Amino acid sequence: MSKEKITGAEVLMRSLEHHGVKNIFGYPGGTIMPVFDALYDHLDKINHVLVRHEQGAAHAAQGFARVSGKVGVCLVTSGPGATNTITGIADAMIDSTPIVVIAGQVATPFLGTDFFQEVDLVGITQPIAKWSYQIQRAEDVAWAVARAFYIAKSGRPGPVVLDFAKNAQVEMVDYEPTKVDFIRSYDPDPDINEEYLEAAAQLINNAQKPFVLVGQGVELGDAQYELRDFIEKADLPCGCTMLGLSAIPSNHPLNQGMLGMHGNLAPNVKTNECDVLIAVGMRFDDRVTGRLDTYAKQATIIHLDIDPSEINKNVQVDIPLLGNCKKTLALLTERINPNKHTEWIESFAPCAKQEYDQVIKKEVHPQEGPLNMGEVIRAVSDATHNEAILVTDVGQNQLMATRYFRYNKNRSIVTSGGLGTMGFCLPAAIGATFGAPDRTICAFMGDGGLQMSIQELGTIMEQKAPVKAILLNNNYLGNVRQWQAMFFQRRYSFTPMMNPDYMKIAEAYGIPSRRVTKREELQDAIQEMLATEGAFLLEACVIEEGNVLPMTPPGGSVNQMLLEC
Repeated sequence: MSKEKITGAEVLMRSLEHHGVKNIFGYPGGTIMPVFDALYDHLDKINHVLVRHEQGAAHAAQGFARVSGKVGVCLVTSGPGATNTITGIADAMIDSTPIVVIAGQVATPFLGTDFFQEVDLVGITQPIAKWSYQIQRAEDVAWAVARAFYIAKSGRPGPVVLDFAKNAQVEMVDYEPTKVDFIRSYDPDPDINEEYLEAAAQLINNAQKPFVLVGQGVELGDAQYELRDFIEKADLPCGCTMLGLSAIPSNHPLNQGMLGMHGNLAPNVKTNECDVLIAVGMRFDDRVTGRLDTYAKQATIIHLDIDPSEINKNVQVDIPLLGNCKKTLALLTERINPNKHTEWIESFAPCAKQEYDQVIKKEVHPQEGPLNMGEVIRAVSDATHNEAILVTDVGQNQLMATRYFRYNKNRSIVTSGGLGTMGFCLPAAIGATFGAPDRTICAFMGDGGLQMSIQELGTIMEQKAPVKAILLNNNYLGNVRQWQAMFFQRRYSFTPMMNPDYMKIAEAYGIPSRRVTKREELQDAIQEMLATEGAFLLEACVIEEGNVLPMTPPGGSVNQMLLEC
């Protein structure tokens, strides 16, 4: 009995269903039209979110993936449709976010002829994706999709690009559900070295001043509970990278705060005082390490990571522990002794008090003057009982939000870390509402970042996406302005912003909104935002020349943070 012949586009739809896809973020166009036609018959199982720009589709897929733990999918046409996703692909690569970008391509007979809307997408994306592949035949569709999902989600997650030639979309072919769980020369789950495990456990057992660095790998590996068991058994203080902040509750007694250039004073200072440094699922980014030749030189370093390319890339380590940290943490916990490091942990307190007195108190609890970013962020976090998902744009809004928001649940932070993409927040927040529909999504952005993706308010309007957007409006490109103030003699070269009336823009999109300029209005406005069903835009007019502190100056060491400027 012969099998039913279906088009390559229909194979794609059935393959996506086979891999559990329920949401796609996309924008139609000429070379992907057969796929969108096939999608029309699958809308009972697959929801398509029409974004207003293809970059928004990639960021929305990222937001969906980050909060759900699933693979985000976006669907675009060739040429400019495909190239508009490049920023999102690069962002997903450096932040280890599993997305699959499916782009139309001209038919294979026209490849290389400069056909209308032809671009070498595979050539462009190979350096910024885990895998890029051009589907030229309908018979390869099911295999390519299965391989794409396996690569995107396994090992260290990341983006995959499928360049789908138009002839392959319309060719007829037999379909059979396909699964890929092995690729020769690709090892997403490396074997764990027993000798290194024993050596690491011995180091931790003998440490007088151990310190754990918690990265996003803990969340990506679903190792949040293994991390907690590990640090609690041996009484190990920890600090979190920006992307790893929600891997452990903010109020956990062993959580000493955020690492990095604008992190908390204590974990940065203590990095250069500890005797054993245990890095878990983090890549020693320059924003965390500061000056490398002075970074943790006194410490013996243990590095737990699933990606061998990260070992010794930036920081030379003494014991590399390759593997999924869900496994390596559990195996380490079995081998370490119960312990107490009371005196060492208490030594963090003076730095924490100094930072509170000189920075946090003024930022979060000001007595007079304009609204501060930090007080707005903390007030929103408190009003959500620290259970909301934080989505940020890039700039001062991001640095303040990650400093002053609080987290009680896992997978609660979505931000552009390694690439620092302005315009990320709004579409990523839309994706997050589909990835975690039962949670409150609080999206903090600046006036610069909002205007880079403001068209996605149309997506919010059409989808009724319940994004609680908080615009921290200081009429500047704030982070660049801060650097100009600190290092360029206050020469504000093209950082002041002339802003539109955001209330009128929100009204045009049918989104309820409110502007706050006075401190006494803030709590009421936040309650109105949270009580409003669906989306809301809260514009907080904050101090124009506020600075994010503490700060490790460029080229400085992590223990030389500035508390004032």
